[in-house]
Amino acid sequence: MPNPEQQIDRIFPYALRGHVSKIVGLTAAVSGFPAPLGAVCRIQRESGDAVEAEVIGFQDDETLVLPYGALAGVRRGNRVTLEQSVPGVRVGERLRGRVLDGRGRFIDGRPAPELPHRARLHAETTSPLDRPQIDAPMGTGVRTIDSLLTCGVGQRLGIFSGSGVGKSTLLGMMARSSTADVNVVVLVGERGREVREFLERDLGPEGLARSVVVVATSNEPALVRLRAAHMGTAIAEYFRDTGKDVLLMMDSVTRYALAQREIGLSAGEPPATRGYPPSVFSLLPRLLERSGRTDQGSITGFYTVLVEADDANEPISDSVRGILDGHIMLSRELAHRSHWPAIDVLASVSRSMNDIVGADHQETAGELKRVLAAYRQSEDLISIGAYQSGSNPLVDVAIELNDPINAFLCQQASEHVGFDEAASGLLQLGRSIRDVAEKRAAGSVPTGASPVS
Repeated sequence: MPNPEQQIDRIFPYALRGHVSKIVGLTAAVSGFPAPLGAVCRIQRESGDAVEAEVIGFQDDETLVLPYGALAGVRRGNRVTLEQSVPGVRVGERLRGRVLDGRGRFIDGRPAPELPHRARLHAETTSPLDRPQIDAPMGTGVRTIDSLLTCGVGQRLGIFSGSGVGKSTLLGMMARSSTADVNVVVLVGERGREVREFLERDLGPEGLARSVVVVATSNEPALVRLRAAHMGTAIAEYFRDTGKDVLLMMDSVTRYALAQREIGLSAGEPPATRGYPPSVFSLLPRLLERSGRTDQGSITGFYTVLVEADDANEPISDSVRGILDGHIMLSRELAHRSHWPAIDVLASVSRSMNDIVGADHQETAGELKRVLAAYRQSEDLISIGAYQSGSNPLVDVAIELNDPINAFLCQQASEHVGFDEAASGLLQLGRSIRDVAEKRAAGSVPTGASPVS
């Protein structure tokens, strides 16, 4: 966070004013207004009220601004004044348990608290050489993640899925049960109906009490949706810099990218891959790299990605997967079987797991994944009763332990599982796998058609 002297240096020593020269689509062009990119300004209407806007680009001698609200009532010649040359948000400990919109206003019906500090929305990322290594696990309260896709303190993971496969429920489970000191939940582009459902059903009073929630619904202007993502990250950075371990959850990065696409096209950028302008792929790493560990604290990030048409290789999914430290794939097929959370373990990976768990944990997780892979490879034969017991020892083990394995991987949304409990359950399941394999190798299990589980 910049010191007072640095903040003073950024203040413009004079009032900056211009006037609207034209409006094209969603964008207003302002003459005589050399404000910096990202600055916040006010457009004064003839009726006396004003609309806030943000500088998004320049064209010839004009400054292009995009409003946070509707441009209705704005006409040529309306005065434009600079409000903030460096956008920021008020922060403090009393943000916990509160709900804000994308412009930093409290929308939970309670009085606004006194917040003593101000954080920049677009802070610089931490230098790579100043980032400590990820060396400790963070309990999420989700058994499958803690045991097979272990997340480290300061790691960044993506949750990839189509719509309606349980992303919000999974985030709520982590917000209630994680070992983080504070949660920051950012909802970008959500339907208005879903916001209250998430707060009351998925997050609940217990989760909300230790969380800060930033909301920008789908009907909000693109700038507000974009700003919500940066605001949530800035709030997480404040808590990290005060020595806390923060869990940052953003739903979703896809809608953040769609908001930037709308802004970029309005500013005249050419559409590139699937209509996304180049600025989208420039902003994604700048946003996602702000999470991680520092010497003061940590931000562990979970970013959901709405996979378009369940295509995991569409541009946003492909780009985000390459930036993050791992990915968790949610399977629609598992969701159809009422297997919750619908995590496809074989398609998911945590790149930091091997550095933060013991050898026994690591070996047992690999063993269980091999059993799951063997069962999936022969699942069609098993389902029609064509698989012959003894054809593949690993498949034999998978068939016999199919029910215990699925029971281990499934979890009720209200069920809390500690990290040690998840690790202990994994090791116990590993012992069962080895016992069954040894018995079958010794010939103590009769041969014949294996029952379908």
